[in-house]
Amino acid sequence: MKPLRILAGQTIVYGLGTIIPRLLNYLLLTPFYTRIFITSDYGIITELYAYTAFLFVLMTYGMETTYFRFAGNSENKSEIFSTSISLLGITSSIFIFLVLLFSGPISQYMNYPDHPEYISIMAIIIGLDSFLAIPFSKLRLENKAFRFAYIKIINISVNILFNFCFLIICPHYYSNNPSSIITFIYDPSFGVGYAFLSNLIATAVTFLLLLPEIFKAKIIFQIALIRKMLLYSLPLLIVGLAGMINEVSDKLLFKYLVSIPPGTSDPHNYIMAQLGIYGANFKLAVLMTIFIQMFRYAAEPFFFSHAKDKNSGYLYALTMKYFIIFCLTIFLLVTLYLDIFKLFIDKSYRSGLSIVPVVLLANLFLGVLFNLSIWYKLTDKTKFGALIAISGGLITIILNFVLVPGMGYIGAAWAHFFCNLFMVVFSFLLSRKFYPIPYDYLHISLYSISAITLYFISRIIFPEPSEGQLIINTILFFSFLLIIFIFERKNFTKRLI
Repeated sequence: MKPLRILAGQTIVYGLGTIIPRLLNYLLLTPFYTRIFITSDYGIITELYAYTAFLFVLMTYGMETTYFRFAGNSENKSEIFSTSISLLGITSSIFIFLVLLFSGPISQYMNYPDHPEYISIMAIIIGLDSFLAIPFSKLRLENKAFRFAYIKIINISVNILFNFCFLIICPHYYSNNPSSIITFIYDPSFGVGYAFLSNLIATAVTFLLLLPEIFKAKIIFQIALIRKMLLYSLPLLIVGLAGMINEVSDKLLFKYLVSIPPGTSDPHNYIMAQLGIYGANFKLAVLMTIFIQMFRYAAEPFFFSHAKDKNSGYLYALTMKYFIIFCLTIFLLVTLYLDIFKLFIDKSYRSGLSIVPVVLLANLFLGVLFNLSIWYKLTDKTKFGALIAISGGLITIILNFVLVPGMGYIGAAWAHFFCNLFMVVFSFLLSRKFYPIPYDYLHISLYSISAITLYFISRIIFPEPSEGQLIINTILFFSFLLIIFIFERKNFTKRLI
């Protein structure tokens, strides 16, 4: 089968494990949470999951990519798997123990003094997810995409089931039978903690499902191999941490930077409400995030496996072009039909809709950055990846300090945008020197300009929602698809595709 068809097929299958869970989360949990929880409570969810994303990168310290790099063409795959999972098992256990030990002071510092259990639950989730990263990577390396997919789907299904149980069924039963046995499993004061507890239960189920892979590992400590793997992975850890700073620092710094209007009776509640609005509208860009995630799962092993092909540069260039085409299509789909997508969040959150186009483009740049990253991964120049990510992290922090006090969450969204744009430009310039790839600049520029132009045409015609908007926007959307078809129809018959 031809390479891009293989990549497309793997992307679709991995998408079953990524897009279905994320869509279920988007279609069910996001509307559910924004209607069950007030904006300040949703701000707690937004903040704690931002910490979770950052700490997950810290606790996996680049071992997923390292595992692919060392096991991809090795005859000792089982040894590398055992070494990787042993390392993560030790570090994850230490992390969980330390956080549980100091959950009280940590919760005090984060302004959740009455709920140290939130911190404990999230620590166990992070530790387990970090440990399970290698079993999931093993499934990807062995092209067991269907097993990967159904485990991911079971995970989100269990999560959703227990969310509805704890937040709908239990409160209803408790209100009618406050002295019954329900008090052993339900306490109204636990609040948003049930969202985290549901996640923990789902993670535990995932752990059980992955036991067949885990039991294949042996406890191995070959110092020479560990040293080689860590030397490769540590720059990737810096890349990941800096990249995650770019992704979540806006949510982590927000409550320390946002300006509080004079006369606000409860400043903390106001801050968390603003953060909740930002987090909910950020979720409306989830289609772009989903596509990028499913692409990443399939693309990383794909890129490494074709590194020695004589036409690999051309293959990477085609991949970039079609990736951008899909992302631009998603951008227009969401922005031109935002009046439909906004229904997924409650009315009390919709004051933040203006950030959605900005976040979508920021995420598009993030996907382009992942495509560009192949140059330093294949040449083992991961130190440059660290340099790019650190530079982006510094820009993100500076822009948040500059923009958030005056613009609130709108400033946070623009900081996200400019950071990702900078990193794309920086990585591209370095790639031209160390690993030039013949990207199709003409068509990529044409499609990008076309998509942005069509979006602004819609905004000029309809600055506010009005009659006929859906029809005109549909015409604009299909105009973009027609442009793609006109210029790309010949390529679908080319040999690589």
